[in-house]
Amino acid sequence: MKKAAVILSGSGVFDGAEIHEAVLTLLSLEKHGATYQCFAPDVNQLHVVNHLTGEVAEGETRNVLVEAARIARGNIKPVSECNVDDFDLLVLPGGFGAAKNLCTFAVDGPECIFNDEVLTVCKGFAEAGKPAAYACIAPALAAKVYGNSTNVTIGNDEGTAAGMEAFGAKHQDCSVEDVVIDQEAKLVTTPAYMLGQNILEVSVGLDKMVQSVLALK
Repeated sequence: MKKAAVILSGSGVFDGAEIHEAVLTLLSLEKHGATYQCFAPDVNQLHVVNHLTGEVAEGETRNVLVEAARIARGNIKPVSECNVDDFDLLVLPGGFGAAKNLCTFAVDGPECIFNDEVLTVCKGFAEAGKPAAYACIAPALAAKVYGNSTNVTIGNDEGTAAGMEAFGAKHQDCSVEDVVIDQEAKLVTTPAYMLGQNILEVSVGLDKMVQSVLALK
């Protein structure tokens, strides 16, 4: 039975992990015979967004690990405790938290900074030759980690794709229900809610992503 390390970036599409994507990914991992352990960085979010209004909640702070624990039902650890040797694969659901809390790509584009602990774990899986899957906007991290013309996708947004290619990756346009697989890098990416109009569409692509990453040797 394969064991996945799953890195979450908070809780909520606009300032954390996209909840649908996270839950569907965890469900798909179990459905296809894998186990998982969730991780998140123990840092404050870039900002807090009121998901009812879409406005930034001025003066409010939240911790990424504490918020991500909501999705993981408390079964979560600091990403600093993620030992690559203990897992067979890595999975990162999306949500703007991936591009705000794991790195600052959403704000700074190719000039962004990355959370050191998250980057270390992601690079660790890549350097160990272990498969990884990144969904939605999270492939922005994959572009930084892999570079070297590695094939990735966030769907078909030209501006975002250009920012990712600045890291040396190669963007491929992709539909919401499909995936892009780079066999050499052992990397699977899918657009999810970068393109998805509803939870059903997103579920198809995420399930294909999980099946594909589990099939990589």
